[in-house]
Formats: sequence, C-alpha cells, structure tokens
Amino acid sequence: MHFLNPQLRDFILFCIERRGAQWPALYDEMARVAAQRLFRGLGREELNKLGLSLALDSLDKTLELVKLAVAQGKQG
Repeated sequence: MHFLNPQLRDFILFCIERRGAQWPALYDEMARVAAQRLFRGLGREELNKLGLSLALDSLDKTLELVKLAVAQGKQG
C-alpha cells in the first residue's frame, strides 16, 4: 500500500464526512474546503505540497488518493 500523508488523509476524510463520498460532489467539497481553508488552514497550495492537486487534469490521481484515504481510514 502506498504512503499517504496523515494530514492529506484526514483532509479527504473530513470532506467525506461533510459531503459524502459520491463523485463529483466530493470533488466540489474538497475544492470548497480548500478555498475557504476550513480544514486546519490548508489551502490548495498546501494540499498540492502534500500531494493532492485539485486541478481537473489530475482527477485520476485525486480519485486514487481518495480510495487510499478511505482504505486507511477503515484501518485506523
């Protein structure tokens, strides 16, 4: 299993708790939370440094990170 930064995992799980895991509603919520820095003050730039891009051309990778975060959230 790949390593996922705990802050990034927690960000994704926070967004899932707020909006659910259905796509594209989850993407919209992640973008909203990042834009308003609602989770630990993290914005798009900070999330990007942690490995999460919310750019439309990165959606495949974003979906993989969501799946990984959900799997890790179930473990812990």
